[in-house]
Amino acid sequence: MNAPHSPEARWQLLQGSPTLTALAEACPQEWAAVRAELAEVFARRDAEEIRRLIASHSQLAGRGERFLSGERDGRAFALFVSEQARQRLTGLALRQYAFSTATGVKQGKVRFNLFNGWIAQRLLFKHGLERKPVSLRAFRLLWPLLTQKRLLMPLVETRGIYCFYSRELIAALASLIAGRSAIEVAAGDGTLARFLTEHGTPVQASDDQSWHKAVNYPADVENSDAIAAIQRHQPQVVLCSWPPAGNRFERQIFRQRSVQTYIVIGSRSRFLTGNWADYEAQTAFDITERSNLGALVLPPELQAGVWVFQRKAGA
Repeated sequence: MNAPHSPEARWQLLQGSPTLTALAEACPQEWAAVRAELAEVFARRDAEEIRRLIASHSQLAGRGERFLSGERDGRAFALFVSEQARQRLTGLALRQYAFSTATGVKQGKVRFNLFNGWIAQRLLFKHGLERKPVSLRAFRLLWPLLTQKRLLMPLVETRGIYCFYSRELIAALASLIAGRSAIEVAAGDGTLARFLTEHGTPVQASDDQSWHKAVNYPADVENSDAIAAIQRHQPQVVLCSWPPAGNRFERQIFRQRSVQTYIVIGSRSRFLTGNWADYEAQTAFDITERSNLGALVLPPELQAGVWVFQRKAGA
């Protein structure tokens, strides 16, 4: 068995989806360095400096593939794991900072009171934490009544819920797919794919199910990583809602020949979702932000966006 803080043990931890707290406990020296660096950056309140840090964090995401197999002993591997830990800690801390800034929740538990909980449940959920396509008309009537709006996302994010989908968004996405073969990758509990399928546009949901401690994966969510799912199904359209920041799989999506359209739903804050370094580096697709669709992602306080990547002719 590996020692709790050995390079191999920390490497295994990094292969999953550790929380900031768990990773900081396993990598105390790296966390101390990251915390000191970010404290200085946030104290200066320089938006451009934060953007540069985000870009740097994203560019490091794909390094070190030579360590994925083979010899893992020695100083070189230990230094690599330390670098990867600092990178992941930086990303998780940036995400937490952006999220707490957006919601106003800094620490401690959050709870809805009875009235706010009742309104939110009726408006957003079918039962329990199973989401439903939200009527935009009903949302506009009821959302202003909630006095604890900023508590909603902190309460549901721990269960893998990062946004809510309006009926109008589902209809618009179905029109974009236009009957073509489609899959959703990193789909979580498969809510978006399920809504589209129920709307009459079949979409296969897939996820590597690494968040099994937080997300209940139904049987219709295929247990598969993004690229394996694309290679198996050869879809013309790929969707991803709230792709992890600095992820490694999106660069591979642009290289899959079957994919003609890639639709991303995410935050307009670049260190919350997506791999923007890869978005800007790829040359095979034109990218368009569809602000009319972003306005249909709920709640509006998320400042969500929808980006459509369309393969260029001859690419």
